[in-house]
Order: sequence, then C-alpha cells, then structure tokens
Amino acid sequence: MNEPCFERILPLDELRPGRMHACRIGTREVVICRTDEGVFALDDICTHAEARMSEGRLRGTRLVCPLHGAVFDVRDGRVLKGPAVRSLGTHAVRIRDGAIEVAVDSGPDA
Repeated sequence: MNEPCFERILPLDELRPGRMHACRIGTREVVICRTDEGVFALDDICTHAEARMSEGRLRGTRLVCPLHGAVFDVRDGRVLKGPAVRSLGTHAVRIRDGAIEVAVDSGPDA
C-alpha cells in the first residue's frame, strides 16, 4: 500500500475552532472543519443534492448542508439526519510544523 501524499492547506492558527475552509486538492473539492475535537477533512459536496457543505453550518462535530438540512458527523462523514443517505467521503489530516495537511484518496472519484 502506498503512503498517503499530504498537501499543505493552511496554517492551523488561520482556522479557528468552529470554522471551515473550502479548498481543492487535485480534482476533489474538500472542506476542512476545525472543532474542539480536532481538524477533519471531508468531501465538500453533499451526497444528497450536490450543495457545497462549506456554505452550510458547523455545529460542534455536526456539519449541516445549506440546501436541505442533511446533517453529517465531521469525524467520520456518516449521516446523522437525512435526507442524505450516503456518508461524506473523509480524508486523512495531520498537523505538521503548525500547518494543516490533507491527503486525498486517489480512488475512482478523486
């Protein structure tokens, strides 16, 4: 198995707890969420109706879609409340030298 390839996104101190940051890594649109529990990276497009999750709300570890109100857990991408039924894709995150770095899966929909 190949080692994940991490990409530096932004300095950790530029993303306060309770905030999000949208970015593109390769062909993937990703939202970085910082909570009191840590920093998490998920696909930025809702699995229900293709809205940008980064335009929604982050409430603790819950990410709320701006279009129809689907709720996802940022820790593992699982659906907490519909209408979505499929989880959001998640990506490996690490903090190195004071910066947030993300590794995006290079699978078929990357």
